[in-house]
Amino acid sequence: MVLPTDTLKARLELLNQKTPFHIEYNPILESVINNYLKNRKKQLTRLIALSKYYFPLFEQEFDRYDIPLEMKYLSIVESALNPKAKSWVGATGLWQFMYATGRSYGLNVSSYVDERSDPERSTEAAAKFLGKLYEMFGDWDLALAAYNSGPGNVSKAIRRSGGSQNYWNLRPFLPRETAGYVPAFQATLYIFEYAKEHGLEDLNPEWAYYESDTVRVKHLITFDHVSEIMDMDVEELEFFNPSYKLNIIPHIEGKNYTLRLPVRKIGEFVANEDAIYAHVKEDLAQREKPLPELVERNAQIKYRVRNGDYLGKIAKKYGVRVSEIKRWNGLRNSNIRAGQRLIIYPRRI
Repeated sequence: MVLPTDTLKARLELLNQKTPFHIEYNPILESVINNYLKNRKKQLTRLIALSKYYFPLFEQEFDRYDIPLEMKYLSIVESALNPKAKSWVGATGLWQFMYATGRSYGLNVSSYVDERSDPERSTEAAAKFLGKLYEMFGDWDLALAAYNSGPGNVSKAIRRSGGSQNYWNLRPFLPRETAGYVPAFQATLYIFEYAKEHGLEDLNPEWAYYESDTVRVKHLITFDHVSEIMDMDVEELEFFNPSYKLNIIPHIEGKNYTLRLPVRKIGEFVANEDAIYAHVKEDLAQREKPLPELVERNAQIKYRVRNGDYLGKIAKKYGVRVSEIKRWNGLRNSNIRAGQRLIIYPRRI
């Protein structure tokens, strides 16, 4: 069903009254909105659910720095709420920082960690960067355009337009990508604000950001180690900790690296901390020496799952990793049931 133009005009006028952005009806914006509603409904439903995880964090940071809360929708345009998103030119994270810009706003990148993928640190950096752009142009639409193409291109477009400060007047003088950027932002803002009216499903995410917390890591640790001891999916650990590039949390003097977990798991981690670090130490010590192949690599066994089994327990029994068992058996999560047969290539029997 096509959105009637008069209905769209009325809704955009209401949004314009509520936001510091200049949201006015024009055929270009109408076309983008209708295109999204026609071709991206499935993606939009997923993003609406995921936004419930990230948006409370974004709103908190933007409120601290006096950035319009509607700017949270920029993350949809930039990364589709994927903290590991990487563009063809190397822009990374929820807010798509280039390496140099990220560094200038305190986002460090190393072999182990890319803070551009850290939701909290990158959102604070985005708030500071957007605030700086607003200081330069005094207009949030132009700040958006500058976020995409750089302040130099916006300043050049202002000069070429004869000094206009209105985005739609500058649009013909901006790079092609930026010409579509602000309409994409405004279309996203409209659709999220009127999701219910367009019949978009209101699903809840699997996890909530404020139902998670961090613990400081005292020694190098891998997601596999945490997964095995605490019977958690590696995918869950990756979701909560997207800034660790190799699924390894390093321990470096003077750095404060943390592990984010669901609140219900924090107590369990603290209670098992010594066992986890002992397991890590033992495992890494083994890796430093050639592991004796007690069983040929192509010699597999078929293990029958018993009551009370979980992947971490089975992995420990045969000297393998949870992630390996999942890969060998095509498992998407750690759920197993009694009687199920698992293929395992054991390192020990």
